Parts: sequence; C-alpha cells; structure tokens
Amino acid sequence: MSHVPHELAEEFPELAERMSELKGADRHFAELAEAYHRLNRQVHRAETRIAPMEALAEEDLRKQRAALKDRLHAMLTA
Repeated sequence: MSHVPHELAEEFPELAERMSELKGADRHFAELAEAYHRLNRQVHRAETRIAPMEALAEEDLRKQRAALKDRLHAMLTA
C-alpha cells in the first residue's frame, strides 16, 4: 500500500485545466471535489497511522474515495 495522497490533480493531470474550470462554474462539482479532498485526507491519515482506525473502516473510506473519484472523472470527461 502506498502512503501517497491521491490528489485529484495528480490522479488526472491531463484534466487539471478542466477541473479548475468546473470548480468555478459548477457548484455540484466543487462540492464533490471538496468531499473527495476530505475523504482523501482521512484515508491518508489512516494509512500513515497519524489517525489510525479499524481496518474495515479504513477500507470503507477507500471505497468511498474510489466511488467519488469515478463520479468526478465522469463529470470531467462528459
């Protein structure tokens, strides 16, 4: 398991400009991006044991992050 944060701009570098546009123009996208950021921070803190949690809870957060990332990617490429 890598302990590297999965920032959206690093996950989709080719879509960074589109991401910036949508954050300013689409409130729903901006809210989802912020939710992703919060989840991503929680996962990263759990993985690095800064804020350890039960393994199943950590796995659930990772699944939520992946689902949110998929939604954001779909919006970025629509």
